[in-house]
Amino acid sequence: MSKEQKTYGLIGKNISYSFSEKYFSKKFKKDKIQNCRYKNFDLNNIKDLVNILKENNLKGLNITIPYKEQVLSYLDEIENNAKLIGAINTIKINNDNTLTGYNTDFIGFIESLKPYLNSNCKKALILGTGGASKAIEYGLKKLNIKSEKVSRNKKNGDITYQELNSNKINECQIIVNTTPIGTFPDIENYPNIPYKYIRKDHICYDLIYNPNETEFLKKSKKNGAITVNGLRMLEIQAEESWKIWNK
Repeated sequence: MSKEQKTYGLIGKNISYSFSEKYFSKKFKKDKIQNCRYKNFDLNNIKDLVNILKENNLKGLNITIPYKEQVLSYLDEIENNAKLIGAINTIKINNDNTLTGYNTDFIGFIESLKPYLNSNCKKALILGTGGASKAIEYGLKKLNIKSEKVSRNKKNGDITYQELNSNKINECQIIVNTTPIGTFPDIENYPNIPYKYIRKDHICYDLIYNPNETEFLKKSKKNGAITVNGLRMLEIQAEESWKIWNK
């Protein structure tokens, strides 16, 4: 008799483009991992999570936009790093059906940024204030890099886009886009920052991986900046999720 199939999946909204399903399906094939499948669960509302858990033999979930913070109230336990971040991207479904929340985004970010860092990297600008920005802020803190968040309105971020000037851009050697602006299919859009102040000693990092090079990265590269997309971060966080599910 064959072993019962284990199901893993992704919870999010409008996620047909998702990286995770393709990544894990390839992984299962490549590493000859049997009786495992990975599914997208496109939810209109986080409340639908209850039925998803009831109807599927789930062992683990990834969480993406817009549910990284909303999912917190559904968990029985939250791992310490995830608690400090205040956002979840990985859930382990335990043998007793309790749910433990983790954040592997910050590990993916740290490890994918490290190869580009130098001793001048002291401060970063984080574009956006959503769940993803929390993991980035935490990752930068772990790297002893100060950060400021940029938001459309004052109450959400440390500063607004209108306040970005040459001094602010020059004092921050790293600029990270955590917003979905520029994601496929809206590829001509980009965060509204003064790109003319970006220099060759800047590292401009976009969490977006589709397209491979966003307008944010193109505009930054024109001024000589080092540019990095979110693909490596996603690969690392996916592997970290897999480790958690199979502990």
